[in-house]
Amino acid sequence: MGFSPFDDFMFTAVPIIVFVIFAIVIVVFIVAGVKGIGQWSANNNAPRLTVPAQVKTKRTHTWGGSGDSSAHTDYYVTFQVESGDRMELKISGNDYGMLAEGDLGILSFQGTRYLGFERKGSSK
Repeated sequence: MGFSPFDDFMFTAVPIIVFVIFAIVIVVFIVAGVKGIGQWSANNNAPRLTVPAQVKTKRTHTWGGSGDSSAHTDYYVTFQVESGDRMELKISGNDYGMLAEGDLGILSFQGTRYLGFERKGSSK
């Protein structure tokens, strides 16, 4: 029994395809890491600001939880400052639970990094 042209193709193409897929996965991880480091650096270089704000909306994003892995939840709150500008910041679950839509207070943040919110009342 000899090799067919298909067998020859498989011996040359499959390793190349596997290498290309592996390279794409590595590039995706590198790009994500560079973006994360860039955002972290931008936040560190941004001024720490404390401004009056109102909690406009809250949302969660749950991911994972398939098979044997556990689910993870990210918490986000949209704040509106006096100028009318809005910003969505990722916060901890504990802080998320302490805030309600309509809350008024003093927001502290640095770039896209949430530092805290001191509630002063509610518009409801």
